[in-house]
Amino acid sequence: MKNPFRKIVAAALSAAMTMSAVGSLNLHAEVTKNPIISRNVPAYSVSNPATAGAANDEHYFSFWFGTAPEYLAYDLSSVPEEQRKRIMLVWYNTSSYDQIGNYISKNAEPSDYTIEVNSAEGGAFPEDGWVVVDTVTDNTLSSRQHLIDFEGCNWVRMNISKADGKEGGSVSVNMDIHNVSDGVNDSWIFFGDSITAGGMNNCYGTGFATYVNQLDSRYFPIQENGGIGGITSTDGRNNIDRWLSVYPGKYVSIAYGTNDAWGNQTGAEKYYENTKYMIDAATAAGKTVVLPKIPYSTETGINTYLDEYNAMIDRLWEEYPQIVQGPDFDAYFRENPDMLGGDGVHPSSDGYDAMRKIWAETMYERVYTQSVPETSETTSESGEKVLYGDANLDGEINVNDVVSVMCYSAAPETIPFSEAELEAADVYLHGDGVNGSDAVTIQKYLAKIVLTLPESYKGNAEQ
Repeated sequence: MKNPFRKIVAAALSAAMTMSAVGSLNLHAEVTKNPIISRNVPAYSVSNPATAGAANDEHYFSFWFGTAPEYLAYDLSSVPEEQRKRIMLVWYNTSSYDQIGNYISKNAEPSDYTIEVNSAEGGAFPEDGWVVVDTVTDNTLSSRQHLIDFEGCNWVRMNISKADGKEGGSVSVNMDIHNVSDGVNDSWIFFGDSITAGGMNNCYGTGFATYVNQLDSRYFPIQENGGIGGITSTDGRNNIDRWLSVYPGKYVSIAYGTNDAWGNQTGAEKYYENTKYMIDAATAAGKTVVLPKIPYSTETGINTYLDEYNAMIDRLWEEYPQIVQGPDFDAYFRENPDMLGGDGVHPSSDGYDAMRKIWAETMYERVYTQSVPETSETTSESGEKVLYGDANLDGEINVNDVVSVMCYSAAPETIPFSEAELEAADVYLHGDGVNGSDAVTIQKYLAKIVLTLPESYKGNAEQ
């Protein structure tokens, strides 16, 4: 006879391992900064060296232009070595994020290139000694991030053989280098439709990263705009796995819904299923998901159905407590309809700028400066001092404690707890001992949703 408890334990372990692998239970931990280190360092190119410096200045509306085959190289020798042991190279172009949908634009986009490093001394461009660390062919994306082990190196370059799929094609990019020696923590991509494409573009007006930097000068996030005009959550679902496969960053915003709701062409339930798929895909890839509300629109073809679709966002926020709740653009544009453009769907220039600022302010509050949770000690009947939440008594509160409580709750006679373990595990003070509610409470504590352990049950007291 098959052991049903074994299935319960396996399921608990599988779920907990998934959460542990992606770090979702620690998604609001203090962000380790990934500062930009390439600002205004010496930049080199062949066909148009005069504009090379436009690629790494502080203005994202200025670009380096070249003709493939071509390279863009930076001399990072002036950056302290401890700040460039591991780096992230990120380049930006103004094309639509990918070549899908009804509004495809390919504009001087690198399509075939290598990322190369060199250990030559700084000061004079090295003609040889370049080592290829990454190769990209048939690229269709308007931005990419490349994680590079850079210890012992002084130079990095993007060596472009084709632009827009051909030799002799024009190429145009901005390119930044960030210090990720302490891990890739402050890296973002914003997937969505045309509202995301306009709202999260860092080339026109102040960008998300710059707004975050204005709030706290310690941070300058790596940020890609994954917006594509005219697409729906179905398009996002059909492409999310491919996009995630080349994205080495941490945070993934999923912001579809306007086109889905327009004429109710997708249906709220299908929109929910698509978004859930994308959340699961990003989570399985080790990313932290951010989910904002769909923006309000004065277009009746959208706002007639909008409440149904945003109800799906509420549902997903509840089902996935580890998700970072993004800005409520439904409420914002309802209160500020003057920030919408003439079509009542897309924000005006001021509205897009407000979106970027709200994104920065909301994420600064919910990610960068999230309160650190607290826990207290208790004493078991045996006199042993234990930490609330540390159900396996290993000195730490982590996903293993969630698994322990889940397994005990399923079959306490099979995995009996000691008095000390029972005292540590009973973090949801409901008066009913250790059960599944305690496992959920530990998960919420790790996700910074519950900020104090133990958490008192208030339901009876309020009735």
